[in-house]
Amino acid sequence: MAGQNQRLNVVPTVTMLGVMKARLVGATRGHALLKKKSDALTVKFRQILKKIVSTKESMGEIMKSSSFALTEAKYSAGDNIKHTVLENVQSATLKVRSRQENIAGVKLPKFEYFSEGETKNDLTGLARGGQQVQACRVAYVKAIELLVELASLQTSFLTLDEAIKTTNRRVNALENVVKPRLENTINYIKGELDELEREDFFRLKKIQGYKKKAIEKQMASAREFAKEKATQEMSLATGISHQDEEDIIF
Repeated sequence: MAGQNQRLNVVPTVTMLGVMKARLVGATRGHALLKKKSDALTVKFRQILKKIVSTKESMGEIMKSSSFALTEAKYSAGDNIKHTVLENVQSATLKVRSRQENIAGVKLPKFEYFSEGETKNDLTGLARGGQQVQACRVAYVKAIELLVELASLQTSFLTLDEAIKTTNRRVNALENVVKPRLENTINYIKGELDELEREDFFRLKKIQGYKKKAIEKQMASAREFAKEKATQEMSLATGISHQDEEDIIF
């Protein structure tokens, strides 16, 4: 029963043997392509993982410096600077857009930041602390840029991780299930065809033996018939010769 499960339930014919061989060729090519895809995705996965580690390490420093810059700005310009900044902001100048990057057939989301318009901060910190306010803005812009890059990397990381798992499952299925079943099916069909060929050969030998015996029997009957006919002719010739001799005596 275990051997039955390791092959497909097919009729052992020459046509089916050709079909199974074609399916095995296709499975072998698919396995090779999926293996190459898995290798390419794994290389990209490791590159993204390395970038994530370095980005997170630099993220800590940038967030620390931006928080320190905010503290300096509050100390220099006072707590009322927050209301002044909010009044000058009409719309976001830093925006994020997404696009897709194709890696071995897998579409990875890619986030990019871009600037749109200018921030009106002419009066911000005019009384005092203007330099610290600008430094704080620059520090937080760098932090936002790094956050966008980190979000893009982590999203690509999760997408690649799922794609690699799916591809590896398909590779393992082809390697450990599909190809062995097709190979066992091909061997089964070949064995059955060889057995049928041996049966046909044995049947032909039997038929030839029967034909040979029939021919020998016919030849023996013909010889018997010829022998009997020759004996009858000889008997008839002997009888005639005896009658001729009696006629000569009388």
